[in-house]
Amino acid sequence: MQTEQITPDQTASGDKAAKRAVTVFPVLVLVAGAAGLVTPGTFAGWASSVPYLLGTVMFCMGLTMTPLDFKGVAKRPWAVAIGLVAHYVIMPGLGWLIAHLLGLPPQLAAGVILVGCAPSGTASNVVTFLARGDVALSVSVATVSTVLAPLVTPPLTLLLAGAYLPVDAGSMMTDILKTVLLPVLGGLVVRLVAGKLVDRVLGVMPWLSSLAVAAIVTAVVSASAGTIKAAAVSVLIAVVLHNGCGLALGYAAGKVSGLGRPASRAMAFEVGMQNSGLAASLAAAHFSPLAALPAAVFSVWHNISGAVVAAWMSRSRRGRPASADPGHAPAAAETV
Repeated sequence: MQTEQITPDQTASGDKAAKRAVTVFPVLVLVAGAAGLVTPGTFAGWASSVPYLLGTVMFCMGLTMTPLDFKGVAKRPWAVAIGLVAHYVIMPGLGWLIAHLLGLPPQLAAGVILVGCAPSGTASNVVTFLARGDVALSVSVATVSTVLAPLVTPPLTLLLAGAYLPVDAGSMMTDILKTVLLPVLGGLVVRLVAGKLVDRVLGVMPWLSSLAVAAIVTAVVSASAGTIKAAAVSVLIAVVLHNGCGLALGYAAGKVSGLGRPASRAMAFEVGMQNSGLAASLAAAHFSPLAALPAAVFSVWHNISGAVVAAWMSRSRRGRPASADPGHAPAAAETV
């Protein structure tokens, strides 16, 4: 497969698009959440649309993927394996620990744990790019963690959240297959079959995905508007601790494993940023709208914290490594 030579102008354009995505998206989600909180009756009945909205986001993700994303896994299987183990050990464990230490009510505890058990948030690719990290590794870990989610997320949730609420792991697995894996594969197939046509509309994908995630947050917040004020402080503390510790421990896992600075930066975001759209959808379907609240807050916070940490990391004088493929700025459609 031939690869197109990326010019400096294209790199700068991709950098600007990525910065725009991580700036505009949290604002959009904040506005959506505020709307759901202030006028919850306006969005009555939206909860049933959450799985379809998530499917739209994941289909957009599939459209941005190419066979090169999977070849990257074969090139560095050891690094990808470290990223997967770190992600699916650190974040679920942190979710359980934080819920236990804060003494969260069962619904919120299960929601925090479910966020931890979700696959990597694909916004991590964009943030890794901004942080001058190893984008190729970031894309590989995010891709494989998403593909493995139907097999990993349900049993982990059952193991860690089962003490708080009943967990139907089989039903959850089916839901992840329908709302995540099948749409991603569908988008990938469309990209392979009609690549030139898809390339023409890729610029629309970021906004379509962003609007879908914002709608998910609106549905989640409006369904729990009556109880959010009482739980807001504890949920925010849990989310900030969960995300912050995940970023720090992810970076530490990369350094301890000897992966080097750029790869460690990628590890920080692959561990600390979650597919909160999936967590919100699963929580609303299998637990309650209140259990989906941590995922809704996480959706806003991890993009803000990720952008801030990326800006701090990018101040380093060391440029992006060749393996990071700086010319291939990740599509900004991945905002969950």
